[in-house]
Amino acid sequence: MKVLGLVLFAFFLFQKQGIFLHVKADDGFVKTKGMQLMLNGSPFYANGFNAYWLMYMAADPSQRSKVSTAFQDAQQHGLTIARTWAFSDGGDRPLQYSPGSYNEQTFQGLDFVVSEAKKYGIKLILSFANNYDQFGGKKQYVNWARNQGQSIGSDDDFFSNSVVKDYYKNHIKTVLTRRNSLTGVAYKDEPTIMAWELMNEPRCTSDPSGKTMQIPGIDFATVHSYPDQWLQSSNDESQIAFLKNWLDTHIQDAQNILRKPLLFAEFGKSLRIAGPNQRDELFNTVYTAIYSSARAGGAAVGGLFWQLFTPGMDSFRDGYEVIMSEGTSTVNLITQESQKLNHIRRMYVRLRNIEKWNKAREIRRAQFWAGKGGKK
Repeated sequence: MKVLGLVLFAFFLFQKQGIFLHVKADDGFVKTKGMQLMLNGSPFYANGFNAYWLMYMAADPSQRSKVSTAFQDAQQHGLTIARTWAFSDGGDRPLQYSPGSYNEQTFQGLDFVVSEAKKYGIKLILSFANNYDQFGGKKQYVNWARNQGQSIGSDDDFFSNSVVKDYYKNHIKTVLTRRNSLTGVAYKDEPTIMAWELMNEPRCTSDPSGKTMQIPGIDFATVHSYPDQWLQSSNDESQIAFLKNWLDTHIQDAQNILRKPLLFAEFGKSLRIAGPNQRDELFNTVYTAIYSSARAGGAAVGGLFWQLFTPGMDSFRDGYEVIMSEGTSTVNLITQESQKLNHIRRMYVRLRNIEKWNKAREIRRAQFWAGKGGKK
């Protein structure tokens, strides 16, 4: 979460021994079909949350109950997607001490996150790196390369320096091929992981062409929205008016230009600068846009608020936190959106079951008449 918004991208990876696989329709993996996410053959619309801290907390076994509580709270309120970090480069509780050198205790923390998400039926979006300095980010990667004698001018060389790119690619390979110490399943084969995010809020301002983000294999688009940060001098009414237009524009672009599903992967409003009523209005505005699009078969497939905490995390509070057990009006809005999107999902599942039943009936009928015709 940072002050500027942009289109981000995520992708699905089904790979084994270097070969991309064709996966079955009902294997539990989320896929795309046109402008829809698909799960087990039916459109998948989901309400979800951000919790960047899951691996960090789970790296300390004494704190893992907070991860379990987060997923349990999410499940009870109908949330089905969690977005979190699969990186921590240098610093406190690192996942990666240095290029290719990993902290097994932190990796086991990520194993626990994946295992608990699976237990509670939560799909995961895992991000590989950070654009910002928190948890290392691209700055840490370029500093590692500088320490090896590379001549690097700026952090944006992350996107072009061959040594840095190799560090990053190795991290991706290491995570994908990691075999979960709790489930025994390799991350690349785990249907709980619905998507991989190449970077949190990637920016290469030294190359305004946008070519650094043009990857044909990207499956769906994501956007982040923080009007309270972008329009700090504007009142709440102006921010909401801006947001409504912003939401509609991005949905239309996803439908008419990208022709891909669109996930609102971060949105929120800080209680440090506004009251709960103002935050509720923002949540309601985002949720209304998503539901209206989903109900009409549009590109919006869900939203992930920033961010979910559990009791006992006071030192992590940033004003954007939502603690489900507090039962606030915001929590009620979140639950209502989950119910609405789940209703759309159930409708599509019923239609698919009817289609399958009709198809089976036609097959049985054809078999019956074929048998009758074969009799003398």
